[in-house]
Amino acid sequence: KIVIINGHRLTTKDTLSLDGTSGEVISGQLPRIRPGLSGDFRKLMLWASQHSKLEVYANADTPEDAKRARSLGAKGVGLCRTEHMFFNPGRIMGMRRMILADNESQRRKALNSIKPYQRRDFEHIFKAMSGLPVIVRLLDPPLHEFLPQDRKSQSALAREMGITLGHIRSRINRLHETNPMLGHRGCRLSITYPEILEMQVKAITEAAINCRRKHINARPEIMVPLVGIARELELLRTLAEQTIASVIKTSKYRGKLEIPIGTMIEVPRAALTAGQIARHADFFSFGTNDLTQMTLGFSRDDVNTFLPDYLKHGILEQSPFQHLDAEGVGQLVAMAISKGRSENAKLQCGLCGEHGGDPQSIEVLSRSGLDYVSCSPFRIPSARLALAQAAIRKDG
Repeated sequence: KIVIINGHRLTTKDTLSLDGTSGEVISGQLPRIRPGLSGDFRKLMLWASQHSKLEVYANADTPEDAKRARSLGAKGVGLCRTEHMFFNPGRIMGMRRMILADNESQRRKALNSIKPYQRRDFEHIFKAMSGLPVIVRLLDPPLHEFLPQDRKSQSALAREMGITLGHIRSRINRLHETNPMLGHRGCRLSITYPEILEMQVKAITEAAINCRRKHINARPEIMVPLVGIARELELLRTLAEQTIASVIKTSKYRGKLEIPIGTMIEVPRAALTAGQIARHADFFSFGTNDLTQMTLGFSRDDVNTFLPDYLKHGILEQSPFQHLDAEGVGQLVAMAISKGRSENAKLQCGLCGEHGGDPQSIEVLSRSGLDYVSCSPFRIPSARLALAQAAIRKDG
């Protein structure tokens, strides 16, 4: 755990600063300032808003990200990834108990211990974005990601939970998948374990009601991930609506609370059958990270083993994960929007992949019929500017 660079000896106790523009590595922690809109920058963003035809939302998983995004001009949260709320060391044990449970009763008990954390996080995010929509994605990653993979950590977990190491290793072996990104994740988890969806929808609804009672205009929306078959969304929408109604009844809430339910379009089949899926959706949100992987058959984690050769030989002009593949993925996005709105004229359509913050991709997406793009908070200003420039070019 020691590195020596040009005679400088660094250990895990040393702090390094990185200049993201130049790539310079600097020893020590530099003084920093919080970015914000002021002066000429604010005026430029105001001009951009006057010309842009699309809104810019933020990908935000914490109240801090939501506040930062709003200060930079975000008009909502386009992607709130609930799994990020579980990875905190103080919370992950409840998730692990749920995964290692032997029956539904044990799973529900573990999920009940997690719900207060989820509800509290949602309340803070809804407060930060009061009056603006917050699209919450239900649990997406495969369950093995929440369990320790090395023997030492597994042994520690066994001691903490009072179970045998063999039990943990057996459960991990049962969860093993050859290709987990195409396996038991997203909506498929809720089909197998509906209690996970119920817990999350309860937390969202309870948080919204608690906020409304404090005169905070919470506007949650629920996103079901990885849908590729209309029946998946039909089943899970029904369960979500039943859960919402149950919470409203139990809480004796008398106000009006409408929670739109939609899906993330990230499987090519979903784009091809978007008309069928739109009958059960209030909105589409395009997850172009996974949609790019599945359309091209490229693993985002492994593509760099051959991508440099593809660029060198001119097979591709640029990485499709940095700049949207207009001919392939872009065509699927436009097709899905057209098919979806042919069945549901009120269908809202947004994009929450990293392409939503890339000016070159925005140029393509601005012509597809989207209502908004969503990106990480610090990419919001560049996205707003790119959308305005695209609108001016289109009109001029």
